[in-house]
Amino acid sequence: MEQYFIIDFDSTFTQVEALDELARISLKNRPDREDIYKQIEDLTNASMEGRLSFTESLERRVKLLNANRDHLKQLISHLKKKVSTSFSRNTIFFKNHQDEVLIVSGGFKEFITPVVTEYHIKKENIYANTFVFDEEGNITGYDRENPLSQEGGKVKLLKELQLPGDIYGIGDGYSDFQLKESGMIKKFFAFTENIERKSVAEKADHVTPSFDEFLYLNKLPRAISYPKNRIKCLVVGTVNDEAVGLLKKEGYNIRHREAIEESYLEEAGVLFCDEDHQPSVEQVQNAGRLKVIGVFGRCNRKLADAATDSGIIIFDDPKHNPHNIDFIPKRVMAFMNEGKTHTSCNFPDLQPPRVNNAHRLIHIHKNVPGILAKINDVFARHNINIVGEFLVTNPQIGYVITDVNTGYDTEVLNELKAIEHTIKFRLLY
Repeated sequence: MEQYFIIDFDSTFTQVEALDELARISLKNRPDREDIYKQIEDLTNASMEGRLSFTESLERRVKLLNANRDHLKQLISHLKKKVSTSFSRNTIFFKNHQDEVLIVSGGFKEFITPVVTEYHIKKENIYANTFVFDEEGNITGYDRENPLSQEGGKVKLLKELQLPGDIYGIGDGYSDFQLKESGMIKKFFAFTENIERKSVAEKADHVTPSFDEFLYLNKLPRAISYPKNRIKCLVVGTVNDEAVGLLKKEGYNIRHREAIEESYLEEAGVLFCDEDHQPSVEQVQNAGRLKVIGVFGRCNRKLADAATDSGIIIFDDPKHNPHNIDFIPKRVMAFMNEGKTHTSCNFPDLQPPRVNNAHRLIHIHKNVPGILAKINDVFARHNINIVGEFLVTNPQIGYVITDVNTGYDTEVLNELKAIEHTIKFRLLY
């Protein structure tokens, strides 16, 4: 059975509503621009939440734009920088599923096509409206015969396409939900990375805070093995809001507490804390899911030793530099995304380059002889080719990153975890 993926554009593939952004470009010299921006934004939301017909919303928004081809060029440049984070990092999915991915949008091909074709999406698989221009290149209207300009347009289009297989819809608006309501698709995923419309989310088969989550749920190829929204980041003490915001933007599930509570720490994959709220040795030993700690201040020695023995990396900021807000968040994300340990206060230093089209595995073990040979023996017995391997050690632990270029079954992972003296094992991507 074939599978097809119907993906919305505005506030889904991109972080913004393109017509709203076009208005800000085309009307920037108008003294009444703020009033018009508000009208267009209200019309967009009314349509996306099902309170106003899409046809009426589109017609009224286009009339307010006062835009031309030069404005569209500026918009395209802007939108290319506004592709949703979880979409931009999953180019491999679009490359591998070029025939099955369709962009279906009430937006316009003139700005959608230049953006999405950079992600291996075929022009013939882009379904959207088209503008009408006058001789000077001003937008005067749009093609009203296009089903996507009409109420229930996405449903009408899919009826015409008659795709043979299971269809999955991903979007943020009411027009996306209509596909599920009509019975045209198997499942509807409400995409909430950029905006959550409760009237849509509550009717969805699944609420997906990121595209990584959608790929994970459907066992599809993805840039990271485990969605960030499933990883809890516990924040304790006085931690800069901007620093926390960087992890929130990356998709992590943020939880604030006034003090470290065992029940919360045991669920956390990341801990941010200030110097006065560092966890105890016992708390770290019981935090089975914890992978990384960011201490905004100087890490104490007992914590560093206990964390190392538990395979937990620590990044700290002994100088308490208030002007380097992103120092710890960037290092935490580099470790979580790439396995980099540079500037850690308790792990050996490693900055491996990213290897494309490979799977990255991390093995943390006690620093005893022969572990690397045992790791490579597992790969050899399963005929898995190693394309890159890095080993660094300190007196307590060995840290191995292995990049492999073939698929593998869970037995391989189980054997790697079962190697004697293993402390922690991660499948990174």
